[in-house]
Amino acid sequence: MAKTGYGKRHAGDETPHSEADFAHLRARDAEIATFVDHLAVGAAMGHKAIAAEHPRYGQQAVRTSMGRLTEAGHLRWIKEHLTVEDNSMRWVTRTYWSREPRSPEWWAEFVRERHGRDVTDQYRPGLARVDEGTATEAEPEPEPEPEPEPEAGAARDTLARLRAADRRLALSERDCRALEPLAAEWLARGATPTDITEALTAGLPEAVINPGGLTRNRLENKMPPKLPKAPARTRLRARVTRAVMICGLCEEPETTTELINGLCADCRAECLAEEPDQIAPGAVPDTFLAAPTRRDAVALRADEVRLAAGFAPRGRG
Repeated sequence: MAKTGYGKRHAGDETPHSEADFAHLRARDAEIATFVDHLAVGAAMGHKAIAAEHPRYGQQAVRTSMGRLTEAGHLRWIKEHLTVEDNSMRWVTRTYWSREPRSPEWWAEFVRERHGRDVTDQYRPGLARVDEGTATEAEPEPEPEPEPEPEAGAARDTLARLRAADRRLALSERDCRALEPLAAEWLARGATPTDITEALTAGLPEAVINPGGLTRNRLENKMPPKLPKAPARTRLRARVTRAVMICGLCEEPETTTELINGLCADCRAECLAEEPDQIAPGAVPDTFLAAPTRRDAVALRADEVRLAAGFAPRGRG
């Protein structure tokens, strides 16, 4: 999975899975399309991330197939300009996936419909990649502050020091341990040790027969109210003020170059060119494989020596 907010997004409602979903694609492209289609929303969609998880293909193979999936209408990369309620702005690049192949006209309309879209519920740090130098990363929303925890032992120390404030409240060790949770609750609610001492010693009778019982009674009856929770921060409203399609491989925007089916001319030519899966076995570059192939250097050297001596390489004669 990608970081929160990154990764795969659906372009629209999806039809149920079927075996014919990607029958119109080349075998390798169909396999990678099936792999991508079954990824969860939010999964990483970069060709390097997919190649790292795919058991059969390397980065170059995945990259080219992702370009072909863009050409076929399953995938689009759209750069959106967000304007937030606090007048901050940022560019984000989003990846949209469609199990159903969509026409260029459908995708063009999809981009137009992004204009003015309210994305308040989606706007948060990590929502999408931010282009360096063009925007400032929004500050993360603060998490609710935890309830304050009293310093360890502070409650018991406050009770033990009561004898110094007034000899009539000379508590025993057993009283201090029994009353410590009540005193700790006072501290948790914002009271200070001085507040506790004053509340317990004010207006004592001339003779206190049961210091522990009287202290418990006052701790319970004079307990301060709980501190109100800090109001939740209101999420700032955000909307898309501009959206442009970019090339799925080189990220060149449609405002600076012509895109054909979501790809610029150079990237499209690269993806549609003849590839190793159409070339004779043995000529496949390592970058098209899940794990690069390696030949034993010792065996290669042995073949060279045998040829120099007039013998056929091992295993060929």
